[in-house]
Amino acid sequence: MKKLFFACVFGVVLMFVSAVGLCAQALALPQAVGAFDDGGMRIVVDAGHGGVDGGVSGIDTGVKESDVNLAISYCVKEKLEELGFDVTMTRKTEGGLYGAPTKGFKRRDMEQRREIIERTAPVLVLSIHQNFYSSRAVRGGQVFYNAGNQKSAILGKTLQTYLNELYKTAGAKAREAKAGEYFMLQCTPYPTVIVECGFLSNGADEKLLCSDGWKNRLAEQIGAGVLAYLSENLA
Repeated sequence: MKKLFFACVFGVVLMFVSAVGLCAQALALPQAVGAFDDGGMRIVVDAGHGGVDGGVSGIDTGVKESDVNLAISYCVKEKLEELGFDVTMTRKTEGGLYGAPTKGFKRRDMEQRREIIERTAPVLVLSIHQNFYSSRAVRGGQVFYNAGNQKSAILGKTLQTYLNELYKTAGAKAREAKAGEYFMLQCTPYPTVIVECGFLSNGADEKLLCSDGWKNRLAEQIGAGVLAYLSENLA
């Protein structure tokens, strides 16, 4: 009977300790988790180019950057929504945002993107692009940020780390995030980065970027980078 009594007491104590442990873990979770659940974490995903502005083209397949941008943007949107974010896309189709392709269409396109960002008031903006360089040997993902916006710089460097991790598995060297003076980086006060997902001037990158599997892996890394950034920069 004594053995049974002590066994029961031990079981109750063990359950109590476990419950306390679970409560402590819940309290120790980053504040970001609660913020992600409140429905207010809005992110804008901007698929670069579109319509008559196809961007650069793949060196081997001739694939248009605008098409790759859109496909990756949808993958990123899906991944971020799985993580609980409210995602707005600037460009949802193959077309641009400029209306008629008349003089000044590029500026109108950029202004439409800015207006969408302003209406959304997001925690951050991801502008998806593909890179191109004169040397076919250059490859890998690279992020550009607004040097005048501290959160943009932190976001850019964080995402660069995650892109480097991914491209390391494909044999590419690590790259560095860089400051850029592009319209999309400076048109609003919201933390914005341009994510150049790879080089269409490199055959190996182009092959990867045309792969659905790689697009999904890119989206996973971008999503992980966004979580890492927001867990430290919610204020």
